[in-house]
Amino acid sequence: MNVHPELVDVLAALPEFDPLADPPATRAHLRSVLAAEPPLVDPRLAIEHLAIPGPAGDLQVRLYRPTGGTTSTRPAVMYFHGGAFISGDLDTGDTNCRDICLAADAVVVSADYRLAPEHPYPAAFDDCYAALQWTAANADTLGVDPNRIAVSGRSAGGALAAATALASRDRGGPALAYQLLLVPTVDDRCDQPSVDAVSDGRVIDGRAVRGMWPLYLGPKPADQYAAPARATSLAGLPPTYVVVCEQDPLRDQGLDYARRLITAGVPTEIHHVPGAFHLFEGYAPTSSLARRTTAAWTTALAAALR
Repeated sequence: MNVHPELVDVLAALPEFDPLADPPATRAHLRSVLAAEPPLVDPRLAIEHLAIPGPAGDLQVRLYRPTGGTTSTRPAVMYFHGGAFISGDLDTGDTNCRDICLAADAVVVSADYRLAPEHPYPAAFDDCYAALQWTAANADTLGVDPNRIAVSGRSAGGALAAATALASRDRGGPALAYQLLLVPTVDDRCDQPSVDAVSDGRVIDGRAVRGMWPLYLGPKPADQYAAPARATSLAGLPPTYVVVCEQDPLRDQGLDYARRLITAGVPTEIHHVPGAFHLFEGYAPTSSLARRTTAAWTTALAAALR
C-alpha cells in the first residue's frame, strides 16, 4: 500500500488487528488506549454531560461549549463517533468535538448511541435522530440558533450523520444548515473498487468494511436510513462537505455519494487526502497532513455556520 511519506513509519509500526472478531474486546482495547492518554484541559471550552430522553431510555450526550462570552446564539453541531457501528463512545470523538467547538464557535452535541451487534439497526440511527430532535427542541435553553444546526460524523458516524440528514428532510425537520461527512461509510453493498483495493490488515481494509455491515444490520434489510446510498434521491439535503482518503476502502463510497449530491443540486465540497488510510489522523495526529486536513474541514464548517 503506497502511503503519504509522513505515514510510512506510522504504518510500519501498526500490528494487524481484526476489529470485528470480538466486538467487546475491540471496545475494551479502544477504551484502554484512550484511558492511557491524559485528560485534556482547555480553558477555551466547557464540557457538560447530560442524560436526555431517548427511544430506549436515557441517552448520554456530551456538550462542548466555548467559554468566550457572546451576545448572540451559537450554531449547534451534532457529532456521531465512529467505530464500525460496533465500538466507540463519547471519548472516541472527543478531539473532533473540541476542534469543531473552537473553530466554529459552536455548541457541539456528541451522542453516545447504542452499538451493534447487541443493538442492531435501527437502534443507533434512532438514538442519533432523537439527539438531533432534542437539540432543536431545546435550542433556547442551549443558546443555539435553530437555523444553524449541522450534523457531522466520522466513518460509521458519517453514515449516521447522513442518515439523520435524510430523515430530517423526509420527516419535516429539524431543519439542517450543513452536513459534514468524514470518511463516511454509506453503502452496505460494498461493491466499489476501493473496497477491494485496500487489503492491508494493519488498517481498516475491505474485509472489515464488508464485515461490519451484517453486524450492524442484523436481520433487517438495509434502507436509506441504514445505508444512505440506498436513497433514491438526495435532493433537498443541506450543503455538504465530504472527506475521503486515497488508501481507504471507503473512498469510493464517499466520492460516489458526493457526486450524487452534486447531481441532485446540493452544494457539495470534496476533500481527497492523498496517500492517507482510514482514520490516519488518530495514528498521526501531529503530522502536517493531519493538521492540514482538519484545518480544511473545520474552516469549511465554520464558514457555513456563520
